[in-house]
Amino acid sequence: MDIENALEEGAEIRLDFDKLARVAKTGHNVIPAAVQDVDSKAVLLIGYVNERALRHALEHRVATFWSTSRNELWIKGATSGDMLDLIDVRVNCEQNSLLYLVRLSGEGSCHTKVNDRSRYGCYYRSIANGKLEFVEPDTIPE
Repeated sequence: MDIENALEEGAEIRLDFDKLARVAKTGHNVIPAAVQDVDSKAVLLIGYVNERALRHALEHRVATFWSTSRNELWIKGATSGDMLDLIDVRVNCEQNSLLYLVRLSGEGSCHTKVNDRSRYGCYYRSIANGKLEFVEPDTIPE
């Protein structure tokens, strides 16, 4: 299993506790945005948003982020077709994070796949007995 596949499909816990430090070093002015399915209430993913991404999201009503690794606007689903229609944007009390309430208009929201379908969300494993275990369903709930 290659390194990326082991990270996304493996059972070994390899949490990236340095992620925020690396984001800070890029100099990008971003805040985190949690993404929640407005219907099921499931948390689908976490992304980063700058002012440009937020403007685009609000104007086009689609979940939009700033890719800190590629240094570019990331319109969720632009390449996969798994768009996240933006229903509402909530701001936390300290105004340092967002909550995107979305409705899926594709197969799922995660870039990983199961049975050639995008997973419903990015939180498809649980920590149990020091290992990662897949949880069901990892596709769009019934």
